[in-house]
Amino acid sequence: MEKQRKKKLSLIIKDNWQLYVLILPAVIYFIVFNYLPMYGIQIAFRDYKAVSGIQGSPWVGLKHFQNFFDAYYFKRLLSNTLLLNLYSLLCSFPIPLILAILLNQIKNPARKKFIQTSIYVPYFISTVVLAGMLYIFLSPTNGIFNTLRQTLGMKPVDFMSSASAFRPIYIISGIWQSAGWGTILYIASLAGVDTSLYEAAEIDGASILQKIRYIDIPSLLPVAGMVFIMDCGKLLSSNTDKALVLQTPGNIPTSDIIGVYVYNVGLGSGQFSYTAAIGIFINIINFVLILSVNKLSKKVSNVSMF
Repeated sequence: MEKQRKKKLSLIIKDNWQLYVLILPAVIYFIVFNYLPMYGIQIAFRDYKAVSGIQGSPWVGLKHFQNFFDAYYFKRLLSNTLLLNLYSLLCSFPIPLILAILLNQIKNPARKKFIQTSIYVPYFISTVVLAGMLYIFLSPTNGIFNTLRQTLGMKPVDFMSSASAFRPIYIISGIWQSAGWGTILYIASLAGVDTSLYEAAEIDGASILQKIRYIDIPSLLPVAGMVFIMDCGKLLSSNTDKALVLQTPGNIPTSDIIGVYVYNVGLGSGQFSYTAAIGIFINIINFVLILSVNKLSKKVSNVSMF
């Protein structure tokens, strides 16, 4: 029996060797950059010193986790990160869905392609360039928004130094940058809808809104559910690069998130074990969140990742 299995496996590999060669680079990539680095996770439980190496550093157990939980800024870091990502999820999640539905109503191919290209472009703007644009547009002296405020007789506001303005700036700029790119999955789902459904709806006299309600939205719900579940697994994983370049002394009360703290402490102070422990903590919470939301989604809508 064992020989037959090995023979069958060798035949399968021989017949499909091109496919195995094709996926080999991806397999190597994940092994090198995702699995091999897992060996270094143990530094979160050691007092890691670069000169001593991982094996030469003494075990300290959960010391670094305890230090993080007892840290003065722990509650602020956790609440800032959670609120920022929660508001981002609630505000940004429906936008690609709505855009995809609107794009699907455009019948002129050239016009549709032009609009799609236009809303995809911001996604390819680097974080640093985006931050530079925000500093220019929101400048209290010659920024376009403050110029408009002064024209209307209002006083200029330094938005980038305002703690209350950080979250709206972060969220709105994120929607502008990624909403168009987020429509790709939804547009692909709508492209797979049987056209006979639309034809039957037109024969029955259905309006555009009725076709959206009874054809488009039900077709998008499974994909939207999957995207929502995956996004819920990132509630403690912010865009650290963006938060870092947008951070100013004035908005620290709201912009001081876990990712920025890890960057400053890890690279600035060289506390690699401490920041590794924070990273494990974040991943555990995200893992629990994605399992919980997946289970809830499966019960409520029968849509789940597994």
